Amino acid sequence: MASIVKSGNAKWEGSLKEGKGHVSTQSGVLSDQPYGFNTRFEGKEGTNPEELIGAAHASCFSMALSMILGQSDLTPDSIETKAEVHLEEKDGGFHVPKVHLTVEASIPGASQEDFDKAAKTAKENCPISKLLTAEITMDAKLV
Repeated sequence: MASIVKSGNAKWEGSLKEGKGHVSTQSGVLSDQPYGFNTRFEGKEGTNPEELIGAAHASCFSMALSMILGQSDLTPDSIETKAEVHLEEKDGGFHVPKVHLTVEASIPGASQEDFDKAAKTAKENCPISKLLTAEITMDAKLV
């Protein structure tokens, strides 16, 4: 199967604290949404990389869980997932040491054991979970 490629892009102007940026997605669902130091660290209106990763991880996990349940002939009525992305200061910089998933699901006919096993498998195998340890490559050009 050919690789499926999706993209997001961002434009940044100015210094870290006074600058501003806009982020968009290939589909156009996000289009020129503002982000900046104040939206990331000061709770101002706009988005930030951590919440975008959280939304991506929560949606990917929910889809993976649905697929895994389906392999056992279980169809969820609903799966609600929240992904809390932790941004912490370390050694003079910032890093994301963990993501915590909180999941509530309604699955007719599923036992707790069925659910626990499927959720663990989804957590370990959804593509975004795997992304968080992926190789990152880059092309960079000064213009």
